[in-house]
Amino acid sequence: MTAREKADKWLALDLDETFKSGIRALIDGDEETLEDAFYKDLEFGTGGMRGVMGIGSNRVNKYTFGTATQGLANYLKLSFPNAPLKVAIAHDCRNNSKSFARMVAEILSANGITAYLFEDLRPTPQLSFAVRALGCQSGIVITASHNPPEYNGYKVYWNDGAQIVSPHDKGIIEEVQKVDDPSSIPFTPNEALIKTLGVEMDEAFLTASLAQRKTTTTNTALKVVFTSLHGTAITLLPELLHRAGYEHVSIVEEQALPDGNFPTVKSPNPEEREALDMALKLAEKEGADLVIGTDPDSDRIGVAVRNAKGEMVLLNGNQTGVLLTDYLLRNTDLSDNDFIAYTIVSSELFGDVARGYGVESEVCLTGFKHIASLIRENEGQKRFIGGGEESYGYMVGDFVRDKDALTSALLFCDWIGETLANGSNAEEALVSIYKKHGIYQEDLISLTKKGKEGSEEIKAMMSQLRAQPPASLGGDQVVRVDDILTGESKDLATGHTHPIDLPSSNVLQFMTRSGSKISARPSGTEPKIKFYFSVRKDWDVSLSMGEQQKILLATIERIKEDLNL
Repeated sequence: MTAREKADKWLALDLDETFKSGIRALIDGDEETLEDAFYKDLEFGTGGMRGVMGIGSNRVNKYTFGTATQGLANYLKLSFPNAPLKVAIAHDCRNNSKSFARMVAEILSANGITAYLFEDLRPTPQLSFAVRALGCQSGIVITASHNPPEYNGYKVYWNDGAQIVSPHDKGIIEEVQKVDDPSSIPFTPNEALIKTLGVEMDEAFLTASLAQRKTTTTNTALKVVFTSLHGTAITLLPELLHRAGYEHVSIVEEQALPDGNFPTVKSPNPEEREALDMALKLAEKEGADLVIGTDPDSDRIGVAVRNAKGEMVLLNGNQTGVLLTDYLLRNTDLSDNDFIAYTIVSSELFGDVARGYGVESEVCLTGFKHIASLIRENEGQKRFIGGGEESYGYMVGDFVRDKDALTSALLFCDWIGETLANGSNAEEALVSIYKKHGIYQEDLISLTKKGKEGSEEIKAMMSQLRAQPPASLGGDQVVRVDDILTGESKDLATGHTHPIDLPSSNVLQFMTRSGSKISARPSGTEPKIKFYFSVRKDWDVSLSMGEQQKILLATIERIKEDLNL
């Protein structure tokens, strides 16, 4: 079916007139815009959906989100046929997020499902917490994380507070696909089934988060600068740090007001230095020890600390995660059944640190739903200490089953406060870890390929890498290729293969002789392909950390050249 035929089909449905007028405008406009809006249906993937807001079957709007909600409602009725169904719903600061969240609650209530709707924007980790606290069968967050302002999204959680995984993801997808007439969705609510969540759930979350601390003392002299990047963390993080005893927390006021247009940044992504520029300037002005930045839905955290020279430097996602992991393991009464977890594209230094404490580490696919799945599988047998991934997401304990920038920020304040009180600093802490396990350096390239042509280009890039894997990268021999899609790991020297104990996913990884790891992974929620670089060398006592990092960064640049990136 062509885009024009799809648009005509939607025009024939009993949709509201405003939406139909938008379709007519697309038909009368340029062909490329019509094609992108209707060339496919916006897919409900393995975790939900994300896309550009607007008119069309390939856009985020009341009918595409409505279809997702109706499909979820149908699946919940099949999965829990005898239970009174309850779903918690939260939303972030994005344009239309609040109205979308209300609409979702109305559709669920029209299906006889009790909808617990937060009174206003709230962090994603609080939604995960609320699902378990309220005994809900599911949860929904309306968010597009750190995507540009024109995006919005829809994430689904199961009754353990984690994002959906198999078999529920596939089951929900099947039910969503059965809703082939958007005009059949019941938008008229049963108001008696819509319950408001407010301060009582805030208090419960704050109490649970504070309980994750590993210390009973606080370095009250610690100076912190915090920016919410116009997002949801402003609702809870300042209060959380205040209750923990941190008296010197300065907020970047220009970025404190929730705003889906993100007017002060190009991208509200704490992974990017530019997003934290205002916070870094305030830190220099006030002589702060630490900068904390969170993304719009508060599941990712970026941090900057002072090095041995007193200069404010940004830590990458792996460094922050490894420091948190080391702190948690060092301050926990460990047993033989403890474990940490990290994702396949993250630094192997996570596993190195865990082994140094005699603790098991589990490796899973990218995304915290897979870490949460490991927690569920090991519940009652093994204790989860913490976990992280390179994309600035971390989890402390298992009271939240998703990335949690709030509790991670609290624990990082505790860590840096303790470190400074002991006369050390973050750089010395990293050097101590690198001396034990080798020094690692990471980088990431994210290539955006929009539209139908971009999708085909990404497929071609992965096909080429599979057909002709590189023999060497950055002057280092590639000794193993792991294809997570086929579930096969191949030793290039012997030609022998063995199975990979992971679910199938479109990821390729190239392992070098020195212990470096290069990964190629198309995004499942955005029109992007990402290349992850994690290079390693043994610690050289004759060189400073900065000098060794420069050597590794030069290696990464050579690898990029080898891959024509």
